[in-house]
Amino acid sequence: MRSESAVDLKLSVATPVVTMTAGAGPWERDGSIEDLARIAEWADRLGYHHLTCSEHIALPAAELARRGARYWDPLATFGYLAARTQRIRFATHVLVLAYHHPLEIAKRYGTLDKISGGRVILGVGVGTLKEEFDLIGAPFDDRGARTDDSVKALRASLSTPEPEYHGDLYSFEGMVVDPCAVQEHVPIWIGGRTLRSLRRAVALADGWCPFNVTPAQAEEWLQRVDLPKGFDVVLPPARRLDPINEPNRTQDVLAETVAHGATIVPGAFAHSSVEEYLDNLQALAEVRAAMAVN
Repeated sequence: MRSESAVDLKLSVATPVVTMTAGAGPWERDGSIEDLARIAEWADRLGYHHLTCSEHIALPAAELARRGARYWDPLATFGYLAARTQRIRFATHVLVLAYHHPLEIAKRYGTLDKISGGRVILGVGVGTLKEEFDLIGAPFDDRGARTDDSVKALRASLSTPEPEYHGDLYSFEGMVVDPCAVQEHVPIWIGGRTLRSLRRAVALADGWCPFNVTPAQAEEWLQRVDLPKGFDVVLPPARRLDPINEPNRTQDVLAETVAHGATIVPGAFAHSSVEEYLDNLQALAEVRAAMAVN
């Protein structure tokens, strides 16, 4: 495991509105793209590292209480927000790779990388909803191996207009994918809820963005692997933050999350309106700035 200093911490936005889960604020139900644009522009000015948006095509009704019902399409969402921002990056959290051919992702997100000026981060995962796999005719049983091969194929194809790759499940050459990503190396992060997802990330990717994993559990798993230099770990804090009313405690929680292994911490706080959300983003950025000088 690598030790990180709190002064190296980056903040990110777990984008509201685009999903509706148990922790969503009431204003999010009718939240608009203009609300998202205000958040993106404000976070951009404040120096936040990235925004997120996840992928689900259709969810079983029985899963809605656990996973939420709403999932905005990340490509459409990020394409709009790219035109309203300058620096903040766009992280899919996550794409289910087994739903797609790698060159589909290379074309779609290579185009997004081009129009955003090289701001794409591909967060990808294996997927767990068999009903969704069955719905679109994607194979379920080999999804782990398919994800591994797809990550390798993406690494060979994201930033070159005439990619070549020959793997266990995907193979291509002599095909032109134009446009492609403008970044020479598009960051790829692996999501998941298991130690296996971390090991997959260390072996194949540039970062780990787990979900439903506590910082303490993440630290225990991180102790078992040797992280490459520059490897990112995105960990939500163990509790909601209140940077407006409790800046000192918020600073302590951020430092604690870094001590557990985080290099990037998403903002997580209660909010009853888009204005309150923006105020929290501002206050959290100020807490982060104070940590850098103390």
